Amino acid sequence: MLGLFKDNPVIGKASTIIQSPPDKLFDFIGNNLLVNYPRWSPEVKELEKITDGPINLGTICRQVRIDQGNRSESTFKVKVFDNGSRICFEGVSNPYRCDYLIESINPLDSRITFIFELLRLDLHVRPFEKLVRIAVQDGTERTVINIKKLIEADQASLN
Repeated sequence: MLGLFKDNPVIGKASTIIQSPPDKLFDFIGNNLLVNYPRWSPEVKELEKITDGPINLGTICRQVRIDQGNRSESTFKVKVFDNGSRICFEGVSNPYRCDYLIESINPLDSRITFIFELLRLDLHVRPFEKLVRIAVQDGTERTVINIKKLIEADQASLN
């Protein structure tokens, strides 16, 4: 009974190798977040930067998403912005974290690892925790596949 109110984060993690140098991959995900995030995550219907200046540590954005028919609006803040290697943002209005890690494999290829954490489940959702965990894992896998397809298609169109 004591575990009923314990917050167990729901975590999804996926990784893939992308034919792109790490700096170009980071530009796509980090520096050009406002343009590309709705491309790799079509659930994002609106995205706007609330703070001034380029995407960087401390940037705050607002998004409207439609996930499986459910509309949600949230704000998030860039908590880590390591140019070329990592961008992480956390929900300000909702308890979640998105972490994109980029590693160089060789000069032309990179590994991206995406970790999504739903830091707390609302009480009314807890009976469906197993389904939520499956949906989160599926979403992380779909995210890295979408990023890979978009980046490699962009690279192919440049050649």
